[in-house]
Amino acid sequence: MAYFAAVLARTGAGWDVSETELDDVETLADLTDLAREAAEDEDTVLVFIEQEDAWFAVLRIDGEDDPRIFVSDAAAAARSSYGSVLTDELIEQDGEADFDDLDGLVAGLDDEDGATAEDDSDEDDEEPAGSRAASPVGPIGDSELLTEFGMAAADLLELAGEGSAPGDALGEIAEALGCGEVLEAVR
Repeated sequence: MAYFAAVLARTGAGWDVSETELDDVETLADLTDLAREAAEDEDTVLVFIEQEDAWFAVLRIDGEDDPRIFVSDAAAAARSSYGSVLTDELIEQDGEADFDDLDGLVAGLDDEDGATAEDDSDEDDEEPAGSRAASPVGPIGDSELLTEFGMAAADLLELAGEGSAPGDALGEIAEALGCGEVLEAVR
């Protein structure tokens, strides 16, 4: 499946955007190191990853701080090599208990198809034990990682909603950051 990955490094003049290859990325540490190489001093670096029509992710690295991660669809991402690097880390950090409210977070985004958090819970009861624990359906991670750059958590969650196109979502995020044209130039 085709992937797109870009590194956005915050500079004094705005964002420096470059497409990147993920061929050598096997762990979150590899991805974090790749991002830090693009940073000026301790400035913020974002990594956008998209698998066509399936999911997108944003990874934020601030200096030596631990990376912050948002994935639009954990279940879809967990089925891909690069996505599983991110989802495995998030699941390990949060544990299964934090996914109990996932349906509630996404319920507002599911209004188009009439699904509700209660409907989803009924379906969960029918699944074999542990089938969703490894890969929850819907967004996962830190939805507030872009708030200081003008992208509210609710807006990011909406872009991750059902029926959203991952490529379009990354374009809208880049527009909110003020680097939409630059990102589009490397696509």
